[in-house]
Amino acid sequence: MPEIHTHTFYHPDGRTLAWREAGSGRPLILLHGWAMSAVVFSEMQAALAGDFRVLAPDLRGHGGSSPGSGYALTDFAADLDAWLTALDLDTIDLLGWSLGGEVAQLLAAQYPQRVTRLALISSTPRFASTHDWEHGLPDVQIKAMARDLRRNYELTMNGFFSLQFTDEALERERYRQIVAFAVRAGRLPLPEVALAALETLRSEDLRPLLPQLVQPTLVLHGGRDRIIPVAAGRYLGTTLPAARYIEWPDVGHAPFMSRPQDSVTLWREFFA
Repeated sequence: MPEIHTHTFYHPDGRTLAWREAGSGRPLILLHGWAMSAVVFSEMQAALAGDFRVLAPDLRGHGGSSPGSGYALTDFAADLDAWLTALDLDTIDLLGWSLGGEVAQLLAAQYPQRVTRLALISSTPRFASTHDWEHGLPDVQIKAMARDLRRNYELTMNGFFSLQFTDEALERERYRQIVAFAVRAGRLPLPEVALAALETLRSEDLRPLLPQLVQPTLVLHGGRDRIIPVAAGRYLGTTLPAARYIEWPDVGHAPFMSRPQDSVTLWREFFA
């Protein structure tokens, strides 16, 4: 199995951005979801390292990356732009999962000359539902989650991670794995970071940017996603100018953990 190396980028303001890297060839960037870290992609990185130079950064305040003064999508994207510039990565393929998918959408819109191809896994242009957007979580549910995070942070995170999977035995084992590396290994972000990033998810709306995403785009969504409704993935699939939409009916919010080999095959084929 290819070795995954951990590196650190130092911002001019003293903050750090950690990333994990494996393989060689054309750069493929993997962006993790809310309250997670790049470690969640370990299996995918190892499997794809024979075909690509796979880099998985920790978003600010997550994993080994320093907290910042803000957690808007523009803040996450600015960090990544500075990091990519420092590595002289002028053109990349980009994959984002969940929150990472929203960051990826913004990055691809802001830097179309840099992002060659785009993959959005269990993603959405808007996380919260509104009067004109029915494909998100109700605002009252997101606010209740924020309240629960303040009351019992780790217990609420455990509950959130459980929602990423269906109830089958194999899925329960995947849930135990994600809790083991995210919660018990002490890799959760600080509560204030998680709450600020959750507010970003609640408030930001990327729908106006979608016509700008002209890159060939893979949209993959699970039909049993309990965090981002499958209707949001279908919307991306029909709205993005160059989208290829794939739906796995029996999968939840983490397709690459539920069906890792199928994900490797799909990603390798799309980015080839």
